[in-house]
This record gives sequence, structure tokens and C-alpha cells, in this order.
Amino acid sequence: MEIAIGLILAGCALGAGCAMIAGIGPGIGEGNAVGQACAAIGRQPESKGPVTTTLLFGCAIAETTGLYALVIAILLIFVAPQRLVNILVNALK
Repeated sequence: MEIAIGLILAGCALGAGCAMIAGIGPGIGEGNAVGQACAAIGRQPESKGPVTTTLLFGCAIAETTGLYALVIAILLIFVAPQRLVNILVNALK
């Protein structure tokens, strides 16, 4: 039984780590978007307003994937192990 609980905890920790890899994508994407927006504003300074608005909306949408990954990782660390252990204990009764 201790081995099964250890595997549950290890699986949840590994899953949380894999979920946080999804945080890399928004960082790269937002950095690229900001760089392109700065280049566009540098070429045409009068388009600063529309470019900035579009940039902020795009960054907000891109950031949601990182936030979803964070929520999944938190659930895997704090919620899932207890529930899975309870299921295991109830199954062995």
C-alpha cells in the first residue's frame, strides 16, 4: 500500500511539473509579440494606439494558457493526491 501511495504522489508531482512546462510558451510568445510591436511602432509612430491595444489583447489571451497550466499544477499538487489516496484506501477495504 505504501508503494501505491508513493506512486500516486510521484505521478502527481511529475504531472504538475509537466503542466508547468506550458508556462514557457506564453513567455516566448509574449516576448516575440512585444518585440514585433516595438518594431512596428518604430516604423510608424502614429500607429502606436492601435498596435498597443492589439498587443495588450494578444498578450492577455496568450497568458491564459500559462494560468490554466498553473491551476492544473496546483490541483495536481494539493487536491489530486488526497482524492486518489482516498480512492485507493476505499478500494482496498
